[in-house]
Amino acid sequence: MTGTTAATGRRADNVRNRRLLLEAASTAFAEQGREASMGEIAQRAGLAKGTVFRHFASKDDLLAAIMLQMLDRLIGAAERLMGADDAAAALREFMTVGVEELVADRAFCEVIGRPSLQHSGVRDAIGRLGDAAEALTARAREQGAVRGDITGTDIVLLLGGIHQTAAPLLPAQPQAWRRYLELALDGLRATGAGTLPHPPPGHLHIADPSEHV
Repeated sequence: MTGTTAATGRRADNVRNRRLLLEAASTAFAEQGREASMGEIAQRAGLAKGTVFRHFASKDDLLAAIMLQMLDRLIGAAERLMGADDAAAALREFMTVGVEELVADRAFCEVIGRPSLQHSGVRDAIGRLGDAAEALTARAREQGAVRGDITGTDIVLLLGGIHQTAAPLLPAQPQAWRRYLELALDGLRATGAGTLPHPPPGHLHIADPSEHV
């Protein structure tokens, strides 16, 4: 029984330490970019440097873990909304949650996010996000709530587009993104929709930036 209790305690400590490390790393990377050291992150978390490496073998693994947290939250939101009766409202809520996530973590995304695409787990999660967004979008198409040529890939790409459009305004006007979200939602509506000049994108695939053509 004592051994079981000790093992449970160690697992709880591991979960706590990982949470502290990810919180400290998110702040440090957002402030300093990739130059933030593992030692400083450990210090911010109140942990020994060796604890960092027990959880994350390299700085790249730590960066990917932060990005995966964000993607998991977005996938979870999409899955939670999948059974909603009103598909248009569900899609609106998903897009609102998505842009809110990007805005909340904008410093990390702008400074650090792209290198995380080298991690296969991040690319796989982006693919799962695209699938979840497509399921939501398909229901909205079936209900006639959005134009018939809109795909889940369009939706995921729009999340980033809305964030980037509002980015110059956010330091002084942190809610400005809501204006551009509403403009995007207006463009998704089926009523009065014209023909788009380019075919719908296929399944969302993010190439590894380290790959050379």
